[in-house]
Amino acid sequence: MYDIIYNMKTAEQRINNIIGQLEGTKKMLLNKSNDCFSVIIQLKAIRSATSSLMESIISDEFSNCLLDKKIKNKENINKFFKEIINNK
Repeated sequence: MYDIIYNMKTAEQRINNIIGQLEGTKKMLLNKSNDCFSVIIQLKAIRSATSSLMESIISDEFSNCLLDKKIKNKENINKFFKEIINNK
């Protein structure tokens, strides 16, 4: 039980970091005095943080989704993996 609470807190912290990055990027775009290179670097950091969050959640929930048989048929398992693989 402690692990689930700890992981949820970690996910919440990651989400808050992403929100902060998005807000910072928004300010950069509104300011217009920042160079576009800085904005691109920030957007890449946001993409990386979001991808990392998704991977963390997937790894934490993998056993809940598949091993505990919440996804009961082959079609749903295929849908689950296609969604993971097609993350763009």
